[in-house]
Amino acid sequence: MPAIAVPAFALTWWLSCYLIGRDPRRASLRWPACGLLSYALGVAVWTVAPGSEAAEILLCVPALCWAGAVVALLPLTPVERRPIDRGALTLGALFLLIIMFLPQVGRLVVLAPLVGALVLLWRMRAQVSPVSLPLALTSMAVLYTAGLALLLFPFGGEVPAIAAIGVDLLVFGYLMAVAHAAESGERLGPDVRRSLAGGLTAALLLGVPAGLTIWLAGDKDVVTVLQFVVVAAGATVAGLGDLVRRAMDRLALGDDSGLRADRSALFLNADALLRRREPRRLEALGEPEFLRLTRRALTDFGDLNRLARSPLTDLPLVGLRLAGREDQPRARAGALRAVLRECVSELRPAGPFGTTDDWRHYNVLQFCCVLGLNPYSRRVRVDGLSREARLVVDWFRRYVPEDVTKQWLREAAMVVAERLWTEMEGRQLPTRSIKTP
Repeated sequence: MPAIAVPAFALTWWLSCYLIGRDPRRASLRWPACGLLSYALGVAVWTVAPGSEAAEILLCVPALCWAGAVVALLPLTPVERRPIDRGALTLGALFLLIIMFLPQVGRLVVLAPLVGALVLLWRMRAQVSPVSLPLALTSMAVLYTAGLALLLFPFGGEVPAIAAIGVDLLVFGYLMAVAHAAESGERLGPDVRRSLAGGLTAALLLGVPAGLTIWLAGDKDVVTVLQFVVVAAGATVAGLGDLVRRAMDRLALGDDSGLRADRSALFLNADALLRRREPRRLEALGEPEFLRLTRRALTDFGDLNRLARSPLTDLPLVGLRLAGREDQPRARAGALRAVLRECVSELRPAGPFGTTDDWRHYNVLQFCCVLGLNPYSRRVRVDGLSREARLVVDWFRRYVPEDVTKQWLREAAMVVAERLWTEMEGRQLPTRSIKTP
């Protein structure tokens, strides 16, 4: 068992950390990361207590996480998204509670939410990118079902079943990373290969000694658990390399903010080079994708790391602002931010500040994106804000539901995208013909 358990544990733990580190805010990455962590813990528990109920439950949980990830991929409007996300979370918790009290074979009921989520994905497949994603996810779900059935039925093939499930989940995690990269307009290959090299190094340097120690220790459960902890630590550093590096800089260079800022700028350029697509004509993206990238850039306005990876850094307007300056990802991100700020400023109606319908697009972009305020957060602080900002925060809280704010953001992003497209192509973006996902 250690010959399979240790590599399976190391690789799935690494991939879960990589998905979280890639973009912690994306539910479509958090769900598969949770599923991979559950599998890794299930493998560790199975190694300590083969055939135990806790191990079987942990190995069933990835099906629920898989269903949640598929739901996160559905192209829904903000009004549709909230009840469906809440329903998926509630249904997942209910099924988790159910399988705790079911017999071994009965735990296959955990596949029901996954089937339902895949059915919804197929119904909306025309709006899903990449187009082959529904077929790929369904194929892997079938293989996962076969592996889980082999594990739960008393056929005696538990170890091969665990290995097969691990392979399925690794492919599933990679597919979700592909979907995120396609949605974000980023490259995946160089970044995932670099992280995988670290994960394999950790698996070899730590996993091989850990596997030998587990094999030699025999029934000493404490030693076995400690070996998995060591492997998990190495895989975490490999998967969360960027986050770990920033934490170490804050810890070691806390009293030298200038040095930390310089290092942060250098690493930002290095990371962006891995994930930024090769320069290409943005007209080739198509109008719907251009609109989606504009909306994402506005949402990421306060994060130079994400802006540096946006294909919109290749806009002609960005190039004009960089004339005579060093052409680096961080500089392009700053220029893109300036272009977006200018577009938002042009949406401000003439006359004194207000909160009427004419001001909705400017207010939602200026205060929620440019200033990064979340009026619906309980932790939002208005100390030090301008009078206009305090007024808008109170106005959003009192009179504008959160779903309406998200819809206004989509509408305002369409206006900004139209302006950028016009500057780029010299013709108007036909926003009425675009169906936003």
